Amino acid sequence: MKILFLCTGNSCRSILAEATFNALFPGTIRAMSAGSRPAGFVHPKSIALLKRESIPVDGLYSKSLEELIEVPDVVISVCDDAAGEPCPVYLKSAIRSHWGVFDPAKVEGEERDIDAAFERVYRILLFRIETLLAFFDSGQMGSPALLKKELDRIGTLVP
Repeated sequence: MKILFLCTGNSCRSILAEATFNALFPGTIRAMSAGSRPAGFVHPKSIALLKRESIPVDGLYSKSLEELIEVPDVVISVCDDAAGEPCPVYLKSAIRSHWGVFDPAKVEGEERDIDAAFERVYRILLFRIETLLAFFDSGQMGSPALLKKELDRIGTLVP
């Protein structure tokens, strides 16, 4: 199974989710990320946070949907803008869910406030990813409809 974390810019939230998922679950289910309008760079605070959490950052880059090598089975949008955009035709068969979180790159103010925003977004995504991995480990996945229901439920959870 392949999971796509989709965002608009693919510089913060979707990158954090991709790297975290793959670090926590180095198994047969793989995560990737892309943006509908990629920023062309990974936000330095995303890289710094992942490194602090001992999550590998090699190979992470901001990419568009057109650059995906594989077609995902599941598409999880992590920003409200990407959730409302139509998916390319080749993604139509994917199970779609929305795990909206605020964009930490838009936070202004003192450095500690910006760092705290990145940390908060990371903790929300980490909690949701850990919940999804527990669901996979439980053996309850069953049907695509059940997976969709669980993905949607997880998208409402906040630690």
